[in-house]
Amino acid sequence: MVDIGYFALCLALVASGYGAMAAALGPRRGLPGLVRSGENAVLATCGLLTIAMVALWQALLTHDFQVEYVAENSNRAMPLFYLVTALWGGQNGSLLFWGWILSLYAAAVVALYRQRYRELMPYVTATLAFTSFFFCIVHLYAADPFQRLPFTPPDGRGLNPILQHPVMAIHPPLLYLGMVGMVVPFAFAIAALISGKLDTTWLRASRRWMLIPWTFLGFGLLLGGKWAYVELGWGGYWAWDPVENASLMPWLVGTAFLHSIMIQERKGMLKVWNLVLAILTYGLCIFGTFMTRSGIISSVHAFAQSNIGPFFATFLVLTLIFAFGLLWLRLPLLRAENRLESFASRETAFLLNNWILLGMLFAVFWGTVFPLVSEAFTGEQITVGAPFFNQVNIPIGLALLLLTGAGPLFAWRRTSSASLRENFTAPVAAGLASMGLFFALGVRDPYAVLSLGLCVFVVAALGAEFHAGTRARMRSTGEGYPLALYRLCVKSRRRYGGYLTHLALVLLFVGFTGKAFTKEVEFVLDQGASRSVGDYQVRFESLAFAENANYSTTSAAVGLYRDGDLLGTLLPERRYYPAFDQGTTEVSIYSTLREDFYIILVGSAEDRSAKFQVYINPLINFVWLGMGVLVLGALWAMWPTARDRRLARVDRQTALGLAGSPSAHA
Repeated sequence: MVDIGYFALCLALVASGYGAMAAALGPRRGLPGLVRSGENAVLATCGLLTIAMVALWQALLTHDFQVEYVAENSNRAMPLFYLVTALWGGQNGSLLFWGWILSLYAAAVVALYRQRYRELMPYVTATLAFTSFFFCIVHLYAADPFQRLPFTPPDGRGLNPILQHPVMAIHPPLLYLGMVGMVVPFAFAIAALISGKLDTTWLRASRRWMLIPWTFLGFGLLLGGKWAYVELGWGGYWAWDPVENASLMPWLVGTAFLHSIMIQERKGMLKVWNLVLAILTYGLCIFGTFMTRSGIISSVHAFAQSNIGPFFATFLVLTLIFAFGLLWLRLPLLRAENRLESFASRETAFLLNNWILLGMLFAVFWGTVFPLVSEAFTGEQITVGAPFFNQVNIPIGLALLLLTGAGPLFAWRRTSSASLRENFTAPVAAGLASMGLFFALGVRDPYAVLSLGLCVFVVAALGAEFHAGTRARMRSTGEGYPLALYRLCVKSRRRYGGYLTHLALVLLFVGFTGKAFTKEVEFVLDQGASRSVGDYQVRFESLAFAENANYSTTSAAVGLYRDGDLLGTLLPERRYYPAFDQGTTEVSIYSTLREDFYIILVGSAEDRSAKFQVYINPLINFVWLGMGVLVLGALWAMWPTARDRRLARVDRQTALGLAGSPSAHA
């Protein structure tokens, strides 16, 4: 099966290369059959990479330790669950997984749009096929997942201990679905530039294909925060690690793109800007892949140093030169159709939103690459820590939160002074009153007061938007409030799904603000002893020791009380994995919406005393709640409406009409 997988990779290289050439040459030569052949090659590439994936999974599940990847990332003691997830636990397997997801996206685009966007699709297909071609080169010449050892070891090393967690079955695939999927809007942007069809057609096709990976990537980022919170044992969920930043940066640019395309659709403005954002989003995905897989940075998430760095660096440089070269050639065709008419307008709010997001992007990018810049000039890597990122990004984030609420209150083109007073009075009053209330309740951190006040402002602004729309529908249809609200959201999915994602941002900021009130304490307890931690009392009950083929563990039983009432028994652990000579921390958490009681077993002594570290993390569960609302809002916004289906029918009928015309067969 391993040989079949390798042969499938070789055939995928041929199929993807042919697909890129056929799809690109077809429209130039007036041969629609050649374009169809290129599209079929993309489908074949997907099938072949699926065979390669199945082959590697089969090698993992059958413990074929002669395959180097299997020997390095699995062993006989690992449960079936982790054998499956080991496919993306190492460098070569995760790259094959990346290439397979890319082929799935490409196949989906080709299959869905066989009768739509026919002026764009040849070049979309060529771009997707060429990207698959590049990844097949990497699979075969730099990161062969089927590389054999000269001998067969009796057992493998096993999966990295920090990856042996259930969240890791979901977190990496979500990130890959997000990062890889950004190639589709990039492909439509390239197709628009090559074909010269630079109206809003490519935007209409790209919006949903940006929203899909944007949702996956946002969900993956937050789920990664959840993994770090429960697995790494440091009490937090975001450390501004270079690999975290590598995934955050394209998400920020994708967010800017999703906002700015609305201006081009409505006003015919920002044509160049939107193409730049589409190119930059995908470029940052490749740049992040280069950073995390070349070994040039140190991170708990990064892969070991390898020889794939030059491949990705070359691909990134060539991609950006080609894309921005095309953009420069097409500049005469990209003149704006309108100008900004008023500062007090929704267009201005969206522009400011874009600049704030790109300001945050620059801060994250600079802090991430600074160690490399410092090493290049001084010979020493100077690491930029979390304090820098927090100091710069907290004010930027608060400005973004302000615009999240203010943007919907502005009208398109210009907002009259009377409308400004009417729309802003209640939300601003609610925000200011809440800030006074939080201060009176003892909140003294200025950023915390401002953040919570802005959260109230945004909720009031969004509530006013939902209420005004519902009341207007009630007057026009006579429907009751709940039905009118539901049908309003169904009719304008894109608008109100976007408002739900804004609400998700509010919930996230509430959770982020809770970090200002975190309490941390470290102490040693003898068995049977108790102590108070904030409003809680902890009692160290006992220690237990266990061992299996994969790891040994020391766990503590700790009773958690409040006001004398038992809330539960927490079981923090320390595990040791002999194959890696590495220990991990398994935290135990008592969770409520108000706060988490988070306890770590630091170590134990021969007299059976134990050292514990406790964090009380207020409001943190609003982060995970915001994650759910973000996904819900995005799904609501991307779900096809009646208008979308109508446009799809028109596109198909147009394509069929063109296909049946005499010129199409000339």
